[in-house]
Amino acid sequence: MMTTVHPIRAVLLFNLGLVLFACMDVTNKYLTAQFDVPLIAACRYIGNILLMLAFVAPKQGLRMVQTQRTGLVWFRGACLAMSTLFVGLAFQRMPVAETSAIVFLSPILVVVAAGPLLGERAGRLGWASAALGFLGVLLIVRPGSGLDPLGVLSALGCMAVVTAYNLLSRLLAASERTIALLFYTALAGSLIFGATLPWFWADHVPTPMEGVLLASLGVMGGVGHFLFTAAFRDAPASVLAPMSYLQLLWVALLGWIVFDHIPDAPSLLGMAIIGASGVMVALKSRQPPEEAA
Repeated sequence: MMTTVHPIRAVLLFNLGLVLFACMDVTNKYLTAQFDVPLIAACRYIGNILLMLAFVAPKQGLRMVQTQRTGLVWFRGACLAMSTLFVGLAFQRMPVAETSAIVFLSPILVVVAAGPLLGERAGRLGWASAALGFLGVLLIVRPGSGLDPLGVLSALGCMAVVTAYNLLSRLLAASERTIALLFYTALAGSLIFGATLPWFWADHVPTPMEGVLLASLGVMGGVGHFLFTAAFRDAPASVLAPMSYLQLLWVALLGWIVFDHIPDAPSLLGMAIIGASGVMVALKSRQPPEEAA
């Protein structure tokens, strides 16, 4: 059975998803000035799972909860939950653009780590992309950049667990349904951060605007993942993956509009280098193995 390809629709859906994730990052940073990170994360994941139970569960039924490698599925969900904690802590101390750029080194590390862990060969292009990506990060976190050291460590921690999450996604793609992976990701985050609510429940009642922003995190995350899934149905990953780094552009633009922050010249250069190295990794996946090596 042939799959119909709609590249223009896929590109539009994918980029709309990128905009939503950029908006979610900026909203997350805005809220970290008022609320504890675990509380914000709980609102995101609980909102996400409520949406899935309301709109996805009636159609998917038991398929949403059936897994083959349940332990790894739960561990993958816990990795994403920890990435949310780390990135929230980074947003408390660092600008959103620089934080996002460091985290976006993860796809490059996946290519390198997939060799020993998954038997995928990185090749010369993969190693060159990794080296460029690290150069970009060094430009961002260089001495004199003014970035908070704890914020940088939190962003690097986020990058590490996102790398583990992406490697597990590759490993589980062959045996698990996408909808089940999405469900257990939302469930793991809801359980982990929901359990912390008695300790981090805010002393002050959120204003109506803050309440809307807290609720919007789950909506933006859930709809963003849905748009990504729909886009990958309409076009292959090799077409869409190079555009992922446009999220850095959206994050930088929104960071300027909302927080009046513009990265300095070396940081902008570092972000551009990370984006370029990421595109190289994405293009590598379109080459035959002998060419990519």
